[in-house]
Amino acid sequence: MVDLLWVLLCSGLVFLMQAGFMCVESGLTRSKNSINVVVKNMADFGLSVALFWIFGFAIMFGASQSGWIGASHFFLSAGASPKFVAFFLFQAMFCGTATTIISGAVAERLKFSAYLIIVSLVSGLIYPFFGHWAWNGLFDGDANGWLGNLGFVDFAGSTVVHSVGAWVSLATLIIIGSRQGRFSTEGKSNNIQGSNLPFSMLGALLLWFGWIGFNGGSTLALNNQVPGIILNTIIAGVAGMITAAILSWIQHHLLEVELLINGTLAGLVAVTACCDVVSAPLAFVVGSTGASVALLVSYGLIRMQIDDAVDAVAVHGGAGAWGTLCVAFFGQLDDINRGSQLLVQLLGVGICFIWAFGLPWLILKGVNHFFSLRVTAEEELMGLNISEHHAKTDTYDLFQVMDHQAKTSDLSLRVPVEPFTEVGHIATRYNQVMDSLARNHDENIDTLEQIYTLTAAAAAAIENNRFEPEELELYGICDRNDELGTLAQVLQQLVAAVQQREQDLVAVKAKLNAAQQALEHNASVQQPKELTE
Repeated sequence: MVDLLWVLLCSGLVFLMQAGFMCVESGLTRSKNSINVVVKNMADFGLSVALFWIFGFAIMFGASQSGWIGASHFFLSAGASPKFVAFFLFQAMFCGTATTIISGAVAERLKFSAYLIIVSLVSGLIYPFFGHWAWNGLFDGDANGWLGNLGFVDFAGSTVVHSVGAWVSLATLIIIGSRQGRFSTEGKSNNIQGSNLPFSMLGALLLWFGWIGFNGGSTLALNNQVPGIILNTIIAGVAGMITAAILSWIQHHLLEVELLINGTLAGLVAVTACCDVVSAPLAFVVGSTGASVALLVSYGLIRMQIDDAVDAVAVHGGAGAWGTLCVAFFGQLDDINRGSQLLVQLLGVGICFIWAFGLPWLILKGVNHFFSLRVTAEEELMGLNISEHHAKTDTYDLFQVMDHQAKTSDLSLRVPVEPFTEVGHIATRYNQVMDSLARNHDENIDTLEQIYTLTAAAAAAIENNRFEPEELELYGICDRNDELGTLAQVLQQLVAAVQQREQDLVAVKAKLNAAQQALEHNASVQQPKELTE
């Protein structure tokens, strides 16, 4: 019962890794695609376990037909022995892990329906068949698959689980291409920043914790090997993290969060194949070199302009292949001929690549010819949350309003505010800024109208030669406490002065006329007197 309890407990730990992958992938991608990422992680687990229960488990662990395919245990029921049911649950979690690796690699550009096709292909065909070749007979302790019969060793699945997911990812990436803006036309790599790195770090820790069950449970019994396996697992993860940190500092003179996460995971992936046959110091070496190999593969993919959103191919493919070879390099096996073992390990790694890369590439290439695997450019720009699931977020609402206002200059729109969130706080501040801009805009319009009124009044006064302050109607403008108000006051004073001058001129003219009339009158009176004399 203790062994049964251990396998069930480890099944739960491996199941927890689904949550870890979900956190890592959604945090390393942009917020406009985060819902799509988590939905894919949920969907691929359900679909892969269903297919594995229907026929995948039978193909992988059923009675072997010449070491190539299994032919029993379809639709496994609770009527089987408890240990065998526990074994199925443990292996179903492994199938889910192999499948969900693909989700992160192809994030932000793949149709959800296309992803379900890939999940079905992996969990129903690719993973069970290769698993049969390498692991059939694992429950009974006898190698029945043709690779296993040759002596291929992969204790917990560096190649069987992790590399299978990675090579399918690589085939898909080559077909669908890189994300918009990931590489410039000159071939320069442009980094696409993840939306939530703390969330990704949490995911890495969940994966690390789940790896205790992933490797520790692969003994299928709580025996004396388990503590050493768990120790090697932890040490390899630490080694990968330290190595990635050192390499990040050497290359970039700073500690990059993504490299820290991927270095840790690469160390864990690498030691998975040999954690039962190496000492702790050698586990450190395996983890350290595994992280280094993953970083090299990542740089190579970037040079080839292959856009892996979370470096899944490098971490699970590169480090997985290296860890499988480490069985021959460092494994403390009985009667081992390292040269022969290395050839067998190379054969297993090569067959895995041919099978898990070549067959999906051929199938998906054909499917893509009739049914595009990739979303349209407009849908990718919009984000897969909306285009694939019609799932809006407060961040999306914020950007929608901002984009619309940038195109239309409509200052009346306001962003919906979700209280007690960071985006809600940003939306509140944005709305306050827009209120201020709207007020300034209205004030500017009023100012322009008053400038027009002032200019028109001055022009009319000059054109009509009517300088009457009351007709200018500048009292509202004169009340302003700025330069425009001063100008209106000066204009009004100027018109008043001109009006006063005109009035003065009229008075002077009147006086002159009166004087002239008086002179004329005096002159007319004096003339008759002179004539009389």
